[in-house]
Amino acid sequence: MIENKKWNKEEAASIAVAETSREETWKSKSYMGSIFMGDFDIQMAFPFPEQAAEDKKIGDEICAKVDAWCKENLDGNLIDETETIPAHVWKGLADLNLFAIKIPQKYGGLGMSQTNYMRILSVVANYCGSTTATLSAHQSIGVPQPLKLAGTPEQKEKFLPRFAKGAISAFALTEPGVGSDPANMSTTAEKSEDGSHWIINGEKLWCTNGVVADIIIVMAKTGEKQVGIRTINKISAFVVETNTPGFEIIHRCRFMGLKAIENGLLRFTNVKVPADNLIGGEGKGLKVALATLNDGRLGIPAIAASTTEEMTKFCAKWAKSRSQWGKQVGKHEAGADKLARLSSGSYAMGALSAYCAALSDEGKQDIRMEAAAAKMFNSELSWDLADTALQLRGGRGYEMAASLAERGESPFPMERALRDARINRIVEGTTDVMHLFLAREALDGHMKHAKPLFSKSSMGTKINTLFKCMFIYAFWLPKLFFPSFLRPFSGFDSKLKPYLRAADRRSKRLARSFFLRMLLKGPGLADHQLTLARIVDIGTEISVMGLVAARIQGEINRGERKNISRGLYWLRSATLRIDKMFRELSRNSDALANSLAAEILAEAEELPAVNTDHLRAHTAREFGSELCTGQASHRNRNKTGPAAAK
Repeated sequence: MIENKKWNKEEAASIAVAETSREETWKSKSYMGSIFMGDFDIQMAFPFPEQAAEDKKIGDEICAKVDAWCKENLDGNLIDETETIPAHVWKGLADLNLFAIKIPQKYGGLGMSQTNYMRILSVVANYCGSTTATLSAHQSIGVPQPLKLAGTPEQKEKFLPRFAKGAISAFALTEPGVGSDPANMSTTAEKSEDGSHWIINGEKLWCTNGVVADIIIVMAKTGEKQVGIRTINKISAFVVETNTPGFEIIHRCRFMGLKAIENGLLRFTNVKVPADNLIGGEGKGLKVALATLNDGRLGIPAIAASTTEEMTKFCAKWAKSRSQWGKQVGKHEAGADKLARLSSGSYAMGALSAYCAALSDEGKQDIRMEAAAAKMFNSELSWDLADTALQLRGGRGYEMAASLAERGESPFPMERALRDARINRIVEGTTDVMHLFLAREALDGHMKHAKPLFSKSSMGTKINTLFKCMFIYAFWLPKLFFPSFLRPFSGFDSKLKPYLRAADRRSKRLARSFFLRMLLKGPGLADHQLTLARIVDIGTEISVMGLVAARIQGEINRGERKNISRGLYWLRSATLRIDKMFRELSRNSDALANSLAAEILAEAEELPAVNTDHLRAHTAREFGSELCTGQASHRNRNKTGPAAAK
């Protein structure tokens, strides 16, 4: 572990937990990781990967079927208004087997590829965000994916067929007093004396699908272990069935968007879980969770890209139909700028999402950085573009779809899209956490050589490491000054080559800047989170530039030229954004922000500690009848919804 003398005991413990949960080895070179080392290897993205013809045909068929069903059954505005997914929707999703999209056919699932899974989510997302979130949370981070990755054959046989019959799953990590820091987790699991079961006690918050779930993945402390000189918590993952005595639903959470998701506060009181329900081994829970998220995070990028593309198409129609001061809105420079940002942004998001899906299906390349970057980049950009689209539409963007329909106008749900998009910057790793995650992974290119210099090692080890690094960097550093204009970028159109050289030049500059700050700050660089965020954002923008260029060239090679302008606009605007972020690495107000925040905190009072004792516990059946409205309650769903559909 990297040592930082400024860290207090709690900070050091949190870092230690995170470090021991990381994937320590890389099974392949990473396209994005290489960019942080000054290696803009466009050959890893070119030719741009395309979905195999046979798999695409399967996807086309299921997506057409899902789309037809959604048109008839999925009223996103009504679901948003009533904050309830109706029983006929639950049943329809189960009939289509959409709770088992990626589950192998031998367990009753559809056995779809990651690409087709993301395509299906994208179709549903164009109708209802709440329904899409329910499907995504269930199989991106819920029980199916961890079982596929780390479950035993017996666990798979026991649980996976249930999802093909409509069972719902959820993932329980966050707690009322703990967000993204599992080192401070309070939920515990203690093994019985005879070793036959575990006893879980604690509370979990913001558990999407938790209110209606049949089976939940629960993260809990299972004792401690020694890591170097530190004692840290062991975090383990368990499969918990919600009909187990002691499981209670305390509260259904209400949100500004995705109003129909069944998200809640859950309580576990002496919940007995069979020893066989431990996933991946004791103390391996966070490793399982992080491995799950490599693929699990890819749902949000696909949803963000698809919904933004639909929004762009509608805005283009509206900007052509609406005139102001004698000219179409889209022909005014301010309107044209918004349309250009919407169109190019949705294209760039689509390129990043499709690339990650292809890598996941191929299974040969390490995608931990690409997946995290896609989730971060697409969620941030989709929020920005939703706001842009609303501004383009003016009052009509702010007005609710139902009101627009009542007045006889096209009822595109712009305000609902904005509300629904906001959560994507928070769930499955906030943007702030993704910045830190990506920064740590980007550091691995250096830490694999230099780690002993920043950790508690013997003087002899440090000296040997120093000489080793001097030798390695004597060859690496000169490469960062190799002129980018000499790279031919064979196979690319002449309009794209200048931007590829610009990306290559900025990749080298990024590597130099990152390396310099690592030398100057050492372990203290971890405390400069805004600097790390800029470094990560620059690297992400450069990687997306390469993907956009590769995607455009692939289309050109197929004789398609309709998206060239979209791509060129994106490449030009991305170059300008990157240069701005480079300037801000040195010229910023970070220190003043820290100073001002210290003054604000000194004057502020602390909020009272989180306390849920006043909340009455409910069983799933009681919760459904007393607190939930409509047919989406756990009790009614089990009677008429997906669990009874087959």
